Amino acid sequence: MLQLDAEALYAELRSGVRLLLQPQTVLVGIWSGGAWLAERLQADLALPGQHGVISSTLHRDDFSSRGLSSGGDATQLPFAIEGRHIVLVDDVLYTGRTIRAVVNELFDFGRPASVQLAVLVDRGGRELPIGAAFSAARISLPATQRLSLVRGETGAFSFSLRRNANAADSAGAP
Repeated sequence: MLQLDAEALYAELRSGVRLLLQPQTVLVGIWSGGAWLAERLQADLALPGQHGVISSTLHRDDFSSRGLSSGGDATQLPFAIEGRHIVLVDDVLYTGRTIRAVVNELFDFGRPASVQLAVLVDRGGRELPIGAAFSAARISLPATQRLSLVRGETGAFSFSLRRNANAADSAGAP
């Protein structure tokens, strides 16, 4: 059985994101696991201002079948995007479809100077030519399994690994 230490991987992610930072960099977490990571990174790296949260919902290529999924996943960017260096933060990179949707959403708000992706886990299985500038771990999982970040009541991270009953329908699901 796969054993991943989410807290140890978070420490790796924090170090990797620190290397990606440059003047005018802002963190934008992808709803929901990426948003949790960005929130904690913002505090742990003592970055000025606030982090942003971005949703892929409105730009997904499967929007017509999924619709507006869960509540509370609206994009919140408390800063101007134009000319900023953006570090997108996500928990698990899989097909690349969520990242494509998020980049489209991001450009609805302006044209950033650069966009880099930092992820906790890259699980392979790409359907689009999208890669992370930094990933704390690279693993291989079958399409029938879904890896999700879980945030406990104390804020500690762990992973949930479960069978993806309809893998073909939700291959790009966050």
